[in-house]
Amino acid sequence: MTRFYDARGNIYAVVSPEALRQAGIDLPTSAAQCASSRQKWSAAAIALCCHWPQGQRPANSKPHRSDGLLIGPFQTSAPFDVLIVNTDGSLAERSGNGLTIFSQALAEQGLMPEGGAVLCVNHDKGAAVETSVKPADVEGVQGFWLDLGQPGFGPDAVGARAVGSIQFNSRNVSHVQPLAQLDPDWTHSQFVRIGNPHCVTLLSDAGALPSNEQMLESPLNDRLTEIAYAVPTGAGNPCPAGVNLQWAALASPQKILARVFERGEGPTASSGTSASAVACAAWRVGWVEMGEVQVVMPGGTAPILLEVSEGELLRVRLFGTARLMG
Repeated sequence: MTRFYDARGNIYAVVSPEALRQAGIDLPTSAAQCASSRQKWSAAAIALCCHWPQGQRPANSKPHRSDGLLIGPFQTSAPFDVLIVNTDGSLAERSGNGLTIFSQALAEQGLMPEGGAVLCVNHDKGAAVETSVKPADVEGVQGFWLDLGQPGFGPDAVGARAVGSIQFNSRNVSHVQPLAQLDPDWTHSQFVRIGNPHCVTLLSDAGALPSNEQMLESPLNDRLTEIAYAVPTGAGNPCPAGVNLQWAALASPQKILARVFERGEGPTASSGTSASAVACAAWRVGWVEMGEVQVVMPGGTAPILLEVSEGELLRVRLFGTARLMG
């Protein structure tokens, strides 16, 4: 019923709406109805599809088998609706790796057109978010280019409150007090919206990057959860709707090292939209130029294409690839 896919160490379970209904979960007919009623069914869907089988959870692993659940398709032809369910039961507006995995699942079912398709993520935070996906071959690797559109920058773009302004690399960025209190190196942050909200903390030293192991341990995990997650799981500070957290350090021209702590999930090996947000933030502060940017995460390296015209970042594209796990 449920299949698991890996996209650069980011693992998602994929299940059809009909399979969930057959398993006894009362899922509405349309994706929009599912999104508006997610509190009635999302916890049961995560328990059914993402919990470890009894006695099979490896030592020192995360509580769930995957980083989230993809429910879809709701149609047999493009455009395709999909739901991205975090393991805490909340819904995400967009996930680069999640949509890569969903595209791969569609291709394996013979549903992905040769010229690509539009994927429509339904959620409970506003209008559905559309992403254009096209099959591609990059240096012999089969995958998909995801068109993530034009990013927005700054506190207003992500609904952040009570943040200050500070200089970094001669650019104005944000000072997020809860992050700066955790580590004095985490003082300079750039907010980015790329279908979903991100807070990229810019580091002068790669040694200040937190490891995923550190972010899983208390008290750091508890403090980051307060910042990243919305109420009631977190404090929604500085973003009441929650925000994905990233840390970035310049490794070499057009290459950025990054770490990710997702709202609704916690530390992840990689994240497509997070990598895209990191590349956008790096461009914003003058670390990288237009063209291809490599974002290196524990789970792998994500190629990002930045399209710039007259000093404005107009479009961001992410290349993703995924494999079915045995």
